[in-house]
Amino acid sequence: MMNYDCLIVGSGHGGVQAAVSLRQHGFAGSIGLISDDRDLPYERPPLSKDYLSGAKPFERILIRPPEFWASRNIDLLLGNEVARLEAKDKKVLCANGTAFGYGHLIWAAGGRPRKMTCAGHELRGIHSVRNRGDVDRIMDELASVRRVVVIGGGYIGLEAAAVLTKLGKTVVVMEALDRVLARVAAEPLSRFYENEHREHGVDVRLETGIESFVGRDGRLTGVRLMNGESLTADMAIVGIGILPCVEPLITAGAVGTNGVDIDDYCRTNLTDVYAIGDCARIVSGHGLRIESVQNASDQAMAVAKTLCGEPVPYNAVPWFWSNQYDLRLQTIGLSNGYDQAIVRGDPGARKFSVVYLREGVVIALDCVNAVKDYVEGRVLVERCARIAPNILADNGITLKSMVNR
Repeated sequence: MMNYDCLIVGSGHGGVQAAVSLRQHGFAGSIGLISDDRDLPYERPPLSKDYLSGAKPFERILIRPPEFWASRNIDLLLGNEVARLEAKDKKVLCANGTAFGYGHLIWAAGGRPRKMTCAGHELRGIHSVRNRGDVDRIMDELASVRRVVVIGGGYIGLEAAAVLTKLGKTVVVMEALDRVLARVAAEPLSRFYENEHREHGVDVRLETGIESFVGRDGRLTGVRLMNGESLTADMAIVGIGILPCVEPLITAGAVGTNGVDIDDYCRTNLTDVYAIGDCARIVSGHGLRIESVQNASDQAMAVAKTLCGEPVPYNAVPWFWSNQYDLRLQTIGLSNGYDQAIVRGDPGARKFSVVYLREGVVIALDCVNAVKDYVEGRVLVERCARIAPNILADNGITLKSMVNR
């Protein structure tokens, strides 16, 4: 059994940042990075954008060049799926029988796509977008695909719809709720993106459920809706969220609610076991799992400092982004629990922001092609600023000037 002073599970942004930050902060012990992925660590956000469209080859989305890992004495343990954690003995067991011991364990395993469970869900031609293999399979089929059904009006689904539309495919987006992005944004942003996709030829259908997938010879040929309508489809993209990959932790005794629970230092209740990224839920503060590159990376840096004798609590303000067509959406903060949403700028001009308030305090902004608002609005969120709604709505007043009001 190989033993590492620090063993990291997961080769996404969080796992990679943890390894890199440990070395940057002087960690001299051995580091192993386990992943069920066989590829060198790569960026995930481009998968539904530039990589799917062909704008960036795989080599351009590598997080670090191939020679980096050996130069930092970081062992890449690729192609190993962790099946079990034995916390008392401080070791992990992989599905292929390999075992690794650890002094400290950083769990950055992320999540796996939620699958459809209706009849026909096993047909070929139904895809998720989570890793390179997923997108490669989509790309391999695209030449013979004319009609695509995208299930789920979240960011992954909308980004995939935008790329596929630009590639000349006929796309239908089906969302079970009454608007797209309903779980993460206010109605003005939802309606803006619905209109944008429709303007680009996407058939956006709201409050629409799937009864079953229809196929021939094991391959998808269509989708039957709850209302009895049938749609022809050569491909389906399912983007209905993820399930956090934490089963080995929970089985080993970790406390978990919608992921694994962590404290302000990203510690689980298991000795010397930390968790970061999409699979981790911070118990204090917002009490949420945050699915973003920034969150995973910042948590990784916080854990690295702790392991190097510089313990600091994680308290970064989350930020996110999404590219669709020529639209750049940038979000700062978490809008969960907002009680007022103020629009500043003109959605018709395709340049505006939505400012979210809770009990009069600015908690988040969604900025569409409005980089200045995004940069200046960060300070308002960080300072929990109280700004009158009519002032926020006045696009002639800069957010920067509101900081000291």
